[in-house]
Amino acid sequence: MTDNPAPAITRTNPPFASDEATMLTSWLDFHRATLALKCDGLTPDQLRERSCPPSPMSLLGLVRHMAEVERHWFRRYLNGEDLGPTSRYWSEAYPDGDFDLVEDADPVADTAAWQEDVAYARAAVKDVPLDTVAKLPRRGDEVTLRWILVHMIEEYARHNGHADLLRERIDGATGE
Repeated sequence: MTDNPAPAITRTNPPFASDEATMLTSWLDFHRATLALKCDGLTPDQLRERSCPPSPMSLLGLVRHMAEVERHWFRRYLNGEDLGPTSRYWSEAYPDGDFDLVEDADPVADTAAWQEDVAYARAAVKDVPLDTVAKLPRRGDEVTLRWILVHMIEEYARHNGHADLLRERIDGATGE
């Protein structure tokens, strides 16, 4: 982002051969960096720009959404933290607030929150066995860290496809 003094974004290709944990975390980091690259160099207004009505999707909405996803899977589910009944961006009144409430949102603060959640997630999985079980509080289902990492890769990959289209619509930039 042009208003963000963050260091340049580096995206490292995942290794072709590695142990499973390294492979999964490398792919997740690749997709995290891809979303950051899709947002890089844009103004706050460009980051807030909606794809096409009636969709509320924007690049800033994707950043806010992925912050929530990171926060919930790694803090709430994997580590069992009590995050309360709401989140940073949504509530019962605004269940899609991460996407819907971007008009007055601060892209620098929201990007910093996302990066904070990413840093927490990286630390939370470091040296944790992939078969570590997490419990989903509302449903009582159990999932492994392996499942969470695969789900996060899928979540980012799907939304990075959206980000590709959003960025191309904003300034014509394309690329992986």
